[in-house]
Amino acid sequence: MRPLLVAALAANAFAQPSRETLASFEKVWSTVQERYWNPARLETIGWKKIHDDYRAKVERAPDDAAAARLMNEMLGLLGQSHFAVLSGGDGDAMDLMAIPEGDGATGIDPVVVGESVLVMRVEPGSPALAAGVRPGWEIAKVGSSDIQALAKRVMSGKRALRQRTLLLRALVMSRLAGVPKTSVTTVFVDGAGRKVVRSISRAQPTGRAVRFGHMTQTLEFAARRAAPDIGQVRFNIFLDPPGLMGGIEKAVKSCIGTCKGFVIDVRGNPGGLAILASGIAGFFIDEPDKKLGTLYQPGVTLKLVVNPRVETFPGPLAVLVDEASVSTSEILAGGLQDLKRARIFGTRTAGAALPSNVERLPNGDLFQYAVADYISEGGQTLEGRGVTPDQVVEINREALLKGSDPVLAAAINWIRAQPQR
Repeated sequence: MRPLLVAALAANAFAQPSRETLASFEKVWSTVQERYWNPARLETIGWKKIHDDYRAKVERAPDDAAAARLMNEMLGLLGQSHFAVLSGGDGDAMDLMAIPEGDGATGIDPVVVGESVLVMRVEPGSPALAAGVRPGWEIAKVGSSDIQALAKRVMSGKRALRQRTLLLRALVMSRLAGVPKTSVTTVFVDGAGRKVVRSISRAQPTGRAVRFGHMTQTLEFAARRAAPDIGQVRFNIFLDPPGLMGGIEKAVKSCIGTCKGFVIDVRGNPGGLAILASGIAGFFIDEPDKKLGTLYQPGVTLKLVVNPRVETFPGPLAVLVDEASVSTSEILAGGLQDLKRARIFGTRTAGAALPSNVERLPNGDLFQYAVADYISEGGQTLEGRGVTPDQVVEINREALLKGSDPVLAAAINWIRAQPQR
């Protein structure tokens, strides 16, 4: 045997996770032990024995990436969302989130249809629009990442279909994002099956950057008329309360007395601050003492009470959702549905409605963990179930290639059919 090969094998035989990764394992396990809202469940699944079993497995792991996979395997025994170690060395470990290298955006909003990732929307004024990108094109490659191969790998995994869809979209979004003013070469397949190559720059975010745990996010908010007499808002995250609430207030006020209906689009929205859901609902509910649901933590119960605004929009309200509508998006949609204040359109949401924190571990990885249980006002848990739309509308490539949005179209048709109030 060659000397170099012998040395490599010998080194690999003694490879093990770093001390920081072992400390990270203890941090992950103890955080669940201390912060989980249902201690009886931890007793039922044997969380203390799980510690001993997985500590031994992590100690025998060949490297830090393998240790991260084991930690996620351990967290998977909880059977709930928002528990994940987000390790830069292990793409498969990224459960519900993907961490981009920067906050520059191309303006492409992707959607997963079958095993393909398509362009659902190209934002007005974006670099992607300037580069000639069109809705309905399949995203085949982003930089050095083969998206078609990634899609086959993720969509053939063992997760539930909605979780696979959510993960794939997040991973593609993380590859499209990057350092502002840099460019990414992206390969598409158009409606005729032709390969289209575009170099797309990443624009500097126009919103205010907000620190959320150990991550920085920028609110992207857009208000427009879905039709001349129908208002619409779309936003990417429930953060930046002044920016988000101020934008919605302005859009609602401009519609009072002039709009037949209103649309809130939270497709692809991963959530954020749960309390903002009840704040937004206050623009559309004029009755006091209404709630979107309740959050339960050890010794603490937080009711998401809706406080009506001085001016509320009284007309028909539609909320658009999909498999990538997560957490606070689900609380808003599910809560308004329970109160019979809104009609929901699209596809069933992720079923990942638990509020969570994100902390930095000793080895530098991020740890996302849920901090409370959520029960809707109708007495249902959305965790694992999601919000089922009142009207299920699937996205299809043919419609996208024609420049149509069937989900928004269904909402507009419903609003127009409602009696005038």
